[in-house]
Parts: sequence; structure tokens; C-alpha cells
Amino acid sequence: MSFSGEVKEELSRQFQKSRHCQIAEIAAILSFAGKLEEVQGGRQLCVYTENISLARKFFTLMRRTFQADVSIAVRQNVYLHKSRIFVILLRNPQELRKVLLAVKWQNEQGENIRTRALASGLLVQKSCCRRAFIRGAFLSAGSMSDPEKSYHLEIVCTGEEAARQLQEIINSFEVDAKIVQRKKSYVVYLKEGAQIVDMLNIMEAHVALMNLENVRILKEMRNSVNRQVNCETANINKTVSAAVKQAEDINYIKSMRGLDSLPDNLKEIALLRLRYPQAALKELGTLLDPPVGKSGVNHRLRRLCEIAEELREQKRGEV
Repeated sequence: MSFSGEVKEELSRQFQKSRHCQIAEIAAILSFAGKLEEVQGGRQLCVYTENISLARKFFTLMRRTFQADVSIAVRQNVYLHKSRIFVILLRNPQELRKVLLAVKWQNEQGENIRTRALASGLLVQKSCCRRAFIRGAFLSAGSMSDPEKSYHLEIVCTGEEAARQLQEIINSFEVDAKIVQRKKSYVVYLKEGAQIVDMLNIMEAHVALMNLENVRILKEMRNSVNRQVNCETANINKTVSAAVKQAEDINYIKSMRGLDSLPDNLKEIALLRLRYPQAALKELGTLLDPPVGKSGVNHRLRRLCEIAEELREQKRGEV
């Protein structure tokens, strides 16, 4: 099972005790996956989904919240023959009216009051109801990438107004969700690992949250080790390159004027560098008599470099 599937499986087992939270989650599922259909003899409320976790959750919520006589059927997808579609139906007129009133799809007079937004603001006034609504939205139209590869969580909305409302609900928990248009849909998404952790906490997917945190910790450790190794490698390459250049300059001085032409302090460090071509500056300093610090050694080697450059300039001038 994918990580996204594991999150949905965990969310499908989350049930709030408060009826208003249950209604908020039902409203979210209906907003994304529900349809009110006209059939012979009346109307029926349907939820179509390929996700068995969502089908099980909606079926259970309807039974617990409204004691509704819902039925569930399994159909074959006519376009993808290997895929199953679960259909959850509510046909009883009295129960249907009760549900439509609760989710604010119709008023007491039976008039349609559903808007292009996902849900009535009355359903998501409380923080707990907003959590339940987000949970239902993710179950219905959400997905997550494998955190081992990348951090990405998204919920696909059919309209811009719906996406704006969902973004507002998510961001009420101090999360910075973004919206992008993808073909005819509007996608509310998060791309930062820390914010996705917050989102899982909002939806109360605590097991998935811990699994994601473990992945993040391991990735950060690997990245930290890689950065340290790269830094040390760069320092080694820099040190080796500098030592090679120093040895070249000393040998050039030796071939042009001889090392005896140098002051004693420069001659001493020049001989040490030739004898220990890969030694660090600090190590060379301890070999001097008396010992000299790293900056002192660096100063002497820079002076040797300057002398070598002066000799090269002189030779170019003669030519």
C-alpha cells in the first residue's frame, strides 16, 4: 500500500464522538464525491468512489450519525475493467431530507441552498469541525507522495470557489496551503515536510505523522552527513591543491636561485614543505624550531609564492 493509502486507511478508522463533527465530515465527503440524483420515484443521494477506505468510512458515518438505511454496491469501472467502484446509496425520503438539511444542501422548505463553495460556513465554525471537514476532504480527493522521494500533499477541487474555501479552512490552523490550477481543476497543496506533518496532525493521522517524522529525521541525517563529507572533501582538495602549488613555487626558486638564497626562516619552511608535501599548515608549524602557528606558516609560504612570481616575471621580461 502506498503512503497515501496508509494515511487514508488510518483516517477511515477515525470517528469523532460529537455529532456536529460527524456532520462536517459527511458534508466534506458529499461535497467531493456525492451526488443528488433524480431517479424514478424520487431522489437518491450517492457517493461514488474507488477507495474502499472512503466507502467504509462514509457508510459507517451515515449509520452512526443519522441511523440512515444506506446501501452499498460494487460496480465495475467501464473504462478501467480491473478497477471497482463502490456506490453508497440513500433513498429513503425522510432520511434523505434529514441529511440534506444537516449538510445545508436544502432548507426547511425543501429548497436547494447548495452553493459553489464546498460547505456552509455554519458547518465549520468550530476548530474540531474544521479538522473533521479536512479529514473528509482528504479521504475523498486527497493524495500524498512517498516522503522517501518528495514532500507533497494535495486535495483536488472542481472549482476555484471551493478551493478558496478549503484553503481558508486549512490555513486557519496556521498552515500555508497554496492553490494551483491543473487543467479544469483547482489543487490545494502543501510542499514543505514540516507543514505536511502539521496537516497530518490536524487530520489526527498520528501513526502516519510518526512514520513521516521518522523518514524526515533519516533524510536530514543523510543530508547532514553528505554536506559534512562534501565540505571535508572540498577542504582536502583545497589543501592538496595549495600544497602542490607551494611545492612547485619552491622547486622553481630552487632551480633559479637555489634555496640557500632565501632567508633562514623561509629556507626552513621550504625544505619542510618539500619533505612533507601533504602536511597541513598546523603540522608544518610544529616541525619548525621554534614551533610557529598556522598563520605564521601561511605567511612564510605566501612569501615564497611571491618570490617565485617575481622570478617568473623577471624571466618573462628577459625574453
